[in-house]
Amino acid sequence: MTLGCARNEVDSEELAARITAAGWELTGSDGDAVGDGPDVVLVNTCGFIQAAKQESIDELLGAAASGARVVAVGCLAERYGAELAEALPEAQILSFDDYGDIAARLDDVLAGRRRAAHTPRDRRRLLPISPAGRPAAAARPAVAARATGGLPRAGGAAAASDLPPGVAPPSGPPVLRRRLSHGVAAPLKIASGCDRRCSFCAIPSFRGAFISRRPQEILAEASWLAGQGVRELVLVSENSTSYGKDLGNLRLLEELLPSLAEVPGIERVRVSYLQPAELRPGLIDVMASTPGVAPYFDLSFQHASGPVLRAMRRFGGRERFLALLERIRQACPRAGVRSNFIVGFPGETARDLRELELFLADARLDAIGIFGYSDEDGTRAASLPGKLPAAEIARRVEDVADLAEELMSQRAASRVGEAVDVLIDRRLDDGSFEGRAAHQAPEVDGVTTVRARGRLALGQVARATVIASEGVDLVATAGPPVPPAGPR
Repeated sequence: MTLGCARNEVDSEELAARITAAGWELTGSDGDAVGDGPDVVLVNTCGFIQAAKQESIDELLGAAASGARVVAVGCLAERYGAELAEALPEAQILSFDDYGDIAARLDDVLAGRRRAAHTPRDRRRLLPISPAGRPAAAARPAVAARATGGLPRAGGAAAASDLPPGVAPPSGPPVLRRRLSHGVAAPLKIASGCDRRCSFCAIPSFRGAFISRRPQEILAEASWLAGQGVRELVLVSENSTSYGKDLGNLRLLEELLPSLAEVPGIERVRVSYLQPAELRPGLIDVMASTPGVAPYFDLSFQHASGPVLRAMRRFGGRERFLALLERIRQACPRAGVRSNFIVGFPGETARDLRELELFLADARLDAIGIFGYSDEDGTRAASLPGKLPAAEIARRVEDVADLAEELMSQRAASRVGEAVDVLIDRRLDDGSFEGRAAHQAPEVDGVTTVRARGRLALGQVARATVIASEGVDLVATAGPPVPPAGPR
């Protein structure tokens, strides 16, 4: 069971590859249906915000109630370790460090051998502070561990004949992954960890410092995913704009994107998790103009008031963010933009909130996520003065979310008449098709319904014309726009 973000989805598929290679069979919603029920339920938890933590705990308790043995991995398990084990004796708590031997850990659980849970540590301290010191010290050994952990070896690598069907082959750079879904889009992790020190975020402390994957490893995994029926790659990390800095090349993402778009079978490459303060003009140009790369900008603004952003240990403000959006739209007028915002941060005034609302009104964002602030253990923001009452935070969230919903609907309506390229996900009962245009990321944004006279194939990119909008969703007809009739 996978909770949380797309990065967790990738981790779950690596874990699935490891355990199936060791002889385990997958069952349930994330695997093939075999047998009457699972012996062990593996829950990949999320520990980002309070609501996600509670959902993870509820899933663990629900799994335990089924009578199966329960194992917790992922961010919540890593972040709390022995403390979580004491509070939740129903589950065996494992660390990221257990992933390489995950099959052996499940063997222990099945045999009733309980291991002592780990004591959490600040994983940022496991690597040199300077990114330049990381490739030789950390990135290469991490790749080697991925190539060997838990899998049979023959001649220095796992033999293809030793791997079960659907598990990535060992040729070239290591790919350890078994798909747990069959959609035409899939996340592809390009880096792990984060070097930023945002005052509200605890992720770097348990995910560690930033480490880029090497391009050849990413390209090998992209090719394997294409062979599994994937047509859209969604590049994920904690901060994609930092990709390559620890490999000595800050422009590495700009160089990687065209290569990924040229992988046979891949129709679209999408980048997620961009930091506005790190978004370079060269990267904007590549994302806006490279065939096969979606002109889609997932920008982590978080707020638009300068004072609030400084308290968050972030940069920018309303005018600077609007200038960035203008730069993006000069490069590609129809570019898609989404962002998330935190409302009710300590010290946020009515003037700060108004600044955010003004920004949202001017920004013309396609997708907007609004979250209420909550204290996170071990973060600087948890000790800041000026905390707002929970009821006031909830009120502000509701007001800004209502505004955001209206603005997203207006933005969708402004696309009526536009030509869009829709990656077809599924056929609907009425004979039409559903998919996503370039400005619509899987699961987090809206969808486009395409009405077509002929049959469209799943994974096909169909050119269509937007004829209507329904909230954030679009309705389109297959085919390019019809030019207006000229004078007779």
